Amino acid sequence: MVSLLLSFIFIRSILSVFGVGKPKNLPPGPTRLPVIGNLHLLGDQPHQSLAKLAEIHGPIMSLKLGHITTLVISSSNTAKEVLQKQDLAFSARHVPDALHSRDHARHSVAWLPVCTEWRALRKILNSNIFSNNSLEANQHLRIKKVEELVAYCRKASLSNDYVDIGRAAFRTSLNLLSNIIFSKDLTDPYEDSGKEFKEVIGNIMVEVGKPNLVDFFPVLKKIDPQRIRRRLGRHFGKVLEIFDELIEERLRMGRLMHDDVLDVCLKIIQDNPNEINQKHMKSLFLDLYGAGTDTTSSTLEWAMAEVLRNPHTMTKAKQELEEVIGKGKIVKEDDVSRLPYLSCIVKETLRLHPPVPLLLPRKVVKQVNLDGYTIPEGTQVLVNAWAIGQDPTVWVDSLEFKPQRFLESGLDVRGRDFDLIPFGAGRRICPGLPLAIRMIPMMLGSLLNNFDWNIIGTNIEPEALDMTEKFGITLAKAKPLCVVPMPLMN
Repeated sequence: MVSLLLSFIFIRSILSVFGVGKPKNLPPGPTRLPVIGNLHLLGDQPHQSLAKLAEIHGPIMSLKLGHITTLVISSSNTAKEVLQKQDLAFSARHVPDALHSRDHARHSVAWLPVCTEWRALRKILNSNIFSNNSLEANQHLRIKKVEELVAYCRKASLSNDYVDIGRAAFRTSLNLLSNIIFSKDLTDPYEDSGKEFKEVIGNIMVEVGKPNLVDFFPVLKKIDPQRIRRRLGRHFGKVLEIFDELIEERLRMGRLMHDDVLDVCLKIIQDNPNEINQKHMKSLFLDLYGAGTDTTSSTLEWAMAEVLRNPHTMTKAKQELEEVIGKGKIVKEDDVSRLPYLSCIVKETLRLHPPVPLLLPRKVVKQVNLDGYTIPEGTQVLVNAWAIGQDPTVWVDSLEFKPQRFLESGLDVRGRDFDLIPFGAGRRICPGLPLAIRMIPMMLGSLLNNFDWNIIGTNIEPEALDMTEKFGITLAKAKPLCVVPMPLMN
């Protein structure tokens, strides 16, 4: 069976090399090899490889990744065309095979096409979780979680121990979401060991971020050669069991009184069961944990790393914090609007290190024209937000970390300015953006304002800090940022 499948793949690939069945009027792209197409050009840093290819073939580029025709967008003008002007034509998702485990993609707001269920789930997110009123009501939770993060770092400071910034931020984000959704912590806020829930969420993000042969050769779907879908199914199963227990516990209470996300969803299911069901609800919770933990923690880790390797930035940030709110205090949301340089640091971090560098993949459901090219049905669409954020024709000294570039700029990350789209844009913009842009400055500012920081290792100059990227579902640091919090000098 396997040999027959491989023979089929090879024959189809040979025919495509000679143009048999190849769509006409595609955007330019690199020469394709038999069987693998352009897969060999991606390497272990696809966002960087695709950016270099775009310098040769242009901001609208077509590739063949295995058997998948792929469109890569690498300029702000074309991104605006795809994400805004022709948003509906490009609004479907190209779903990674592993996410079909436990039927997650069929019920997930992140992966559903634009349809009745998707609109219902987005309404829950926009009206009941990430609306201004909901975020204001939950402000005390965010302050509490930032205080716990600072307390954890203070404990490490007293014992002269190091803090893994990414792990600490992950735990903080996870417990914030757990309180918003279930009104309780699901992992220990002070201990690094954590509980099973934290580990299984981390395992899910690892599996989703792995390159999967099935995504390039769909004919291998039944085989699942790397067993990624199978492993992810086990991880999903563990999380869903925890969700089931929490849901049953809430239902046994007899009435809904917490006014958290679980209550909101259960009320909607009770009042209008045709709108969403418990499968939609649990997939929504999975989406919230997946999108809300890794993205926030990786952004904070990158921001801390950039500040540490740019001592003048650290000095200026600390000076602003001391003058505006006072040294050693927690940064609250109301403070952020009075801390423009801190906000600039966050924007510059998101420019250089967008959490999802290629955004989530889209799919063309029906043939569409784009800038004179014909994009066939079924094409996967990747928007290289990383390349757009480092475009030298738009950004002066595009590879350098310069927060001050935003001081006199009206550019924002909310999806209106296509030179800076770390959260995407259009109808499928990341719904968690309003929470992220509140939480990240609070965490970053509080860590900078409560401690001085030493890099682990002997004779390591800040400028030499390892900034190697690790590509996955989110753009993580290859080497975790482990630093020692020190008491502030008077």
